[in-house]
Amino acid sequence: MSVAPSPPVLLVHCTCPDDASAARLAEALVEERLAACVSRLPGLRSTYRWQGTIEQADEVLLLIKTRADRLEALAARVQALHPYELPELVAVEARGGLAPYLQWVAEQTRSPDPQE
Repeated sequence: MSVAPSPPVLLVHCTCPDDASAARLAEALVEERLAACVSRLPGLRSTYRWQGTIEQADEVLLLIKTRADRLEALAARVQALHPYELPELVAVEARGGLAPYLQWVAEQTRSPDPQE
């Protein structure tokens, strides 16, 4: 294990109502370099309170790997593309990990070079 590079790497959780919306969101985030990788975990069953009622829904969980300095842009893009009125978006900082992997995340989420 190694200390995370600067800026820190984040693992961001986001739920989607179905695989199609999860796939669209994942592809857009990686394409736009807001995420290095997005893992989709189907089969999630969520229970939550929404507008005063207890709800249950089948969802797909996205595990989004990004850098802390890309979180604001990532959150804005999720809000723009997500079908939910209030999408779940929770970021957890990686306190360590395999140094080459953390460096890869940092490289893949750098701001696009206008000359590329």
